[in-house]
Amino acid sequence: MSRHLKLDIVSDVSCPWCIIGYQSLNQALTKLAPDISADITWQPFELNPHMPKEGQDITEHLTEKYSISVDQSEQNKEMIKQRGLELGYEFGNRGGGRIYNTFDAHRLLHWAKEYDKQTELKLALFDLYFKQNGNPSDHQSLLEVSQSIGLDTIKAQQILESNEYEKDVRTLQRHYQSMGINSVPAVIINNKHLISGGQPKEVFEQAMRKIAEES
Repeated sequence: MSRHLKLDIVSDVSCPWCIIGYQSLNQALTKLAPDISADITWQPFELNPHMPKEGQDITEHLTEKYSISVDQSEQNKEMIKQRGLELGYEFGNRGGGRIYNTFDAHRLLHWAKEYDKQTELKLALFDLYFKQNGNPSDHQSLLEVSQSIGLDTIKAQQILESNEYEKDVRTLQRHYQSMGINSVPAVIINNKHLISGGQPKEVFEQAMRKIAEES
């Protein structure tokens, strides 16, 4: 008998470990199919909610935020790059070497759920930032990404030019923060089981198999 899981992935589009975690999770789900399947909902988290529109140099940002040296930052970047390659994801230049505000991207992701295009949009936004050196706070870039996956760009523009979905996204952010989630990715299975970080696919596979059996 096939078992179905509900997955909420709390993440940010500028978080490299979030795409690494998704790649691992997706490979685990591929291996578990058709015995175990899942519905995925992407939930909002801002790594840098106070980041100004122009962004900040990523090396400067990381060394300041985590109190590490430039060499340590470069070593971490190389480790992330290699981990991505192992999972079939090739990182580019990390958003042109800058980090940006991502709140408007989260508003579009909330809207995309209505059309069952959340995962498509999320993956396209990851690619925009990590592969195309793009700016996920730039409205024109967000419109082009939306169009590329078949979303209505007129409606997307209306959302970006207004405060639509702002309250919904803020409410969801507070909800997950109140659960103690202060780093991402965080995968919540069936509303009660938490897997934190960009775990290896074996960790996801074993956890989902066990949870499916218990349910």
